[in-house]
Amino acid sequence: MSQYHRPDAGALQTLKDIANKLRIHSINSTDASNSGHPTSCMSMAEIISVLFFNTMRYSIKEPRGPSNDRFVLSKGHAAPILYAAWAEAGLFPTEDLLNLRKLNSDLEGHPTPRLNFIDVATGSLGQGLSVAVGMAYTGKYFDQADYRVYCVIGDGESAEGSIWEAMAFGSHYKLDNMVAIFDVNRLGQSEETSLQHQIDVYKARAESFGWNTYVVDGHSVEDLCKAFHEASSVKGKPTCIVAKTYKGQGGSVADQLNWHGKPLGKESEASRNAIASKIVNKGPHGFQPPTPTTVPEVNISNITLSSPPVYEKNAKVATRHAYGTALVKLGKSNDRVVAMDGDTKNSTFAIDFKNAFPNRFIECFIAEQNLVGVGIGCGCRNRTVPFISTFACFLTRAFDQIRMGAISQTNANFVGSHCGVSIGEDGPSQMALEDIAMFRSIPGSTVFYPSDAVSCERAIEMAANTKGVCFIRTSRPPTSLLYDEHTDLQIGKAQVVRQSDNDCVTVIGCCVTLHQALKAADILASDGLNIRVIDPFTIKPMDKATIAENARATGGRIITVEDHYAWGGLGDAVCAAVSEYGEFAVHKMAVTEIPRSGPSDALLEKYGISASCIIKKVKEVCKA
Repeated sequence: MSQYHRPDAGALQTLKDIANKLRIHSINSTDASNSGHPTSCMSMAEIISVLFFNTMRYSIKEPRGPSNDRFVLSKGHAAPILYAAWAEAGLFPTEDLLNLRKLNSDLEGHPTPRLNFIDVATGSLGQGLSVAVGMAYTGKYFDQADYRVYCVIGDGESAEGSIWEAMAFGSHYKLDNMVAIFDVNRLGQSEETSLQHQIDVYKARAESFGWNTYVVDGHSVEDLCKAFHEASSVKGKPTCIVAKTYKGQGGSVADQLNWHGKPLGKESEASRNAIASKIVNKGPHGFQPPTPTTVPEVNISNITLSSPPVYEKNAKVATRHAYGTALVKLGKSNDRVVAMDGDTKNSTFAIDFKNAFPNRFIECFIAEQNLVGVGIGCGCRNRTVPFISTFACFLTRAFDQIRMGAISQTNANFVGSHCGVSIGEDGPSQMALEDIAMFRSIPGSTVFYPSDAVSCERAIEMAANTKGVCFIRTSRPPTSLLYDEHTDLQIGKAQVVRQSDNDCVTVIGCCVTLHQALKAADILASDGLNIRVIDPFTIKPMDKATIAENARATGGRIITVEDHYAWGGLGDAVCAAVSEYGEFAVHKMAVTEIPRSGPSDALLEKYGISASCIIKKVKEVCKA
């Protein structure tokens, strides 16, 4: 461990002065907006002062530069003090802080990447550390760089299980470039936190999760300087700093209940005066952050499959298997494609990528909320292209993380396998039947539902180059090939896979149900009844033009059939797509009750989405 040199008295006083200036900025900005969380900011003022004006290496000209140290404010409601730190560092005028929470200002109530110094949105508590350990993993193993990652966590949010999922991950992967700071200020929103100031319990918990842990007076800049310095020399373990602080420290409401989430109002003047009286140097501090070292440049644009999707003509291949094949091909083309899974890699076929590129695969174990956070962290600052896989039903556990990922403007690709009743005997707990609805609801998302191995490979390729959240739904049963490597597959472009001049109805299905529709079409044709069959390829965006054109050719009649609940899936997406035309009748076939275990074919029949059920519905609709 390198020897610690105590900052001289002048430097320590400067850090104290900056901390108190940050407190005053937090009071003023929340007063100006008549909302916010000044007391939550005031407890962490010394932590922020020491981090931003003594410890971290970053460029003010390029706040999200790839070489900079990273900072994640997991307790996002303390955003005003983070904004104040960047203003004091010289990124923008301190006067702008008074625009906090105004409609025309990017200084929102909680941080979002609309600001050029924010990596991820926070505010839904308990998520910041997962993202931070994803950043730290990227720094240590993918970039192999010396930038460090710091994350401030509120003591109240440490009740969230996702915090401890991230703690387990950080120690397992020996992320010695990661520092988590618990701001233990004792008070929650409505009452005291469960542990209040039982600092020894926080210390014991952090150590039990394998973190090098320091307990400090969170209002002592010298204690903090020393702890951050010592953390930088620790090898093989991440560091946790447990900082005992007081909510509203320095002001007239310090350590008092019922001051969470509101400006100080009538207490502002007394608090400002008390804090200002402690500032020795009221002028500019003249601080310049240390220059970070340079990390390698990366290129994650125009990523293509290393070879086209070619299969034997009569092959039957599960789309989940094609995912593994495609991911390996992407990995061969670009060394910044990475993958992670939640201990389902031998079922999702992410194992193929691990076998090909073990140094670019992250096993996140059965901790899906952390899995998603780690993936989002890996994708920050465009350092990697992350693919995050598990059973699609388990992604619903991490819906909040995915939702926050969209607010974070993340580019993350989610691959959910084992969808619908077609998985068979495992039963309803393993059947994703609401996943399409979930991902459709995410702003800016793209939802792929490939129906064969070729289209699945192309979906993976497209997702790698598509901004925002992407979801690729893969299935367990093997399906026949529909396309070849020359098929023009595009986002938002449907494929008409069967048609004639006298089709009576347009049937739209995906993967398993599309193949059931084709089976039904063969049987119906032998009876002299023809149907048109469409593969939408993407559920969002939906190709409404192709659907409308073909539906008009079949008398305005549409049947949707999906291995998903009836709410929010393919049927609802088609209804939304054609609603503006007002000339179509959409008949939805979907799972309408909680299913049970059984053979795949029997379940398709029981829940009304098999070929025979489609035949019955076609005859009913066409007769009408």
